[in-house]
Amino acid sequence: MVVGKTADTRLQSLIDDYRKRLTHYVPFEMVVLPDIKNAKALSEEQIKVAEGELVLTRVLPAFKLVLLDEHGQEFRSVEYAQWIQKQMSAGQDLVLLIGGPYGFSKEVYSRADGKISLSKMTFSHQMVRLLAIEQLYRAMTILRGEPYHHE
Repeated sequence: MVVGKTADTRLQSLIDDYRKRLTHYVPFEMVVLPDIKNAKALSEEQIKVAEGELVLTRVLPAFKLVLLDEHGQEFRSVEYAQWIQKQMSAGQDLVLLIGGPYGFSKEVYSRADGKISLSKMTFSHQMVRLLAIEQLYRAMTILRGEPYHHE
């Protein structure tokens, strides 16, 4: 689940390519929540709260919600694949949430079941979408023993 549309058509094209690839491995849906209206008139905190309310209306109690957050757990790709396998084995629907440019509200942090980080570096929330979906695809190929990942 992501907040706001991907503005860069080049990034969106790559995201769409990986989304299509992923469907060969697992049921996958990228839910794009609409941008907050009149965001320019709101403070960063107000935007986070509004985005949080939108997110929490879509995340059912039975879902496992994991935030992509700079303070989350970091993995090597093989470790991430093992983590994904564990999540799939648990039988719960997994929601990986990429927030807007200001991060998450306190309410979203409270609801979250975990946090993972793609890197200690900061990336645009637009770029994170591509990195996250590529890593999901990589995890699937690792789990299947396919030659995409080299180690």
